[in-house]
Amino acid sequence: MEVSKDSIEALVKMMKEEMLLDIDPYSFVSPSAYDTAWLAMVPADSNQPCSMEPMFRVCLDWVLKNQTQEGFWGECDAHGNPTLESLPSTLASVIALKKWNVGKENAEKGLAFIRANAEYLLAGHQNQFPRWFAIVFPGMIELARKTGLDLDFPHHLKGLLMDIFFEREQILESDKELAAGGAYPSLLSYLEVLPSLYAANEQEIMKNLSGDGSLFQSPSATACAFMATGNKDCLAYLQSLIEKCGNNGVPPTYPMDEELIKLGLANQLERLGLAEHFTQQIEEILTQVYQTYTKESSSEKSNSVASVATQLQKDSLAFRLLRMHGYSISPWSLCWFLNDDEIVDHIEKNQEFFSSVMLNVYRATDVMFSGEYELEEARSFSRKVLEKVVSKGTGSDNDVFTKSSAFQRMMEEELSLPWVARLDHLEHRAWIEQNEMNALWPGKTSFHRYKYSAIATVRARPSLAHPDLK
Repeated sequence: MEVSKDSIEALVKMMKEEMLLDIDPYSFVSPSAYDTAWLAMVPADSNQPCSMEPMFRVCLDWVLKNQTQEGFWGECDAHGNPTLESLPSTLASVIALKKWNVGKENAEKGLAFIRANAEYLLAGHQNQFPRWFAIVFPGMIELARKTGLDLDFPHHLKGLLMDIFFEREQILESDKELAAGGAYPSLLSYLEVLPSLYAANEQEIMKNLSGDGSLFQSPSATACAFMATGNKDCLAYLQSLIEKCGNNGVPPTYPMDEELIKLGLANQLERLGLAEHFTQQIEEILTQVYQTYTKESSSEKSNSVASVATQLQKDSLAFRLLRMHGYSISPWSLCWFLNDDEIVDHIEKNQEFFSSVMLNVYRATDVMFSGEYELEEARSFSRKVLEKVVSKGTGSDNDVFTKSSAFQRMMEEELSLPWVARLDHLEHRAWIEQNEMNALWPGKTSFHRYKYSAIATVRARPSLAHPDLK
């Protein structure tokens, strides 16, 4: 298909206006139906849980307006099909509607979706449920039943559900022992779905609040913490979140690293083959990021494994992009994690969860120089993790990718084909066709993703990157 120069310039101008002028990084990230539903459950009067009015009506309205035609809430894959993530998201949304006695048809449609699709979605993950799902889904089932919802799962599915509940008990017992020893992951990051035996008291919640009033920057956990304690700092956090994002649904994490979002955007443009059209915008992003990295030492990196996935995702993108654009950046800006035995051990024990992060670390080491032994060590470590994930045939622990997905092929190709042996235009085309190219970095119950609307223009017009590609 022939595309004129004027047409390309017009498309580029439109994309710049939509994507890069007066950029609000939060506008690029998809909202979390799960977290938005939890904020919709917060009563207007925290001293009266049975209050008939929601505190954040805008979240309840979002739930009412954002159910898919198929009946579920939450992210779908590139083909519009529901993922495992849609089960707890749909349950949370139905519970919110039931609590305020609104959207009866929406709730019935959501329950019908769960009854019709639970077996299909669960059966595809038998014996390898993501850790987050084994914690969250049983908790949402218990809350739904407490709310008076009739889930009515098929009888032959009850054995599989019992397995998930049993897996939750194993995880909670294990994590309770780790927490007692001062190690992450903290059960409090899943406060909203913890069974009563593991529920934290007010003192424990207060002890673990961040300076911004949140529990681990999780909107859902903080909403639950506020309903349990009425803490003013939690309320201030939730109000700030609503003021920033409320009309468009809340993100899975707040606040988010805005530099990471911008780095992800620059990476998208590079991988789509559009960098030449956005030279100035990419350079502005990298200049800002470089200033941050020159002021930051490896000792200032987060030493909490709770945030290591996000930190490593940012560091790997920054390292590769900065080096590719001629900036001088220390290998330790990427390799710092190798000096923390606890983090290394956590990655090795949660390889599927870190698969996408380790892929980015591995790609970042493509641009190492001779004699940079710390980068060689990072490359060896990330390669071993990826090889184990590939050999298991599993994708990401967050169910963003499945064992038959394009991401599995991406890992295999990355490991088998040297970077210097690839052709750029074929790489760009492959990235355009990736089913999950909008996934950013792992969150608590889902990946942070770009909104499909933010990349729809490019996917709909691959010829913008290469006029000869049809």
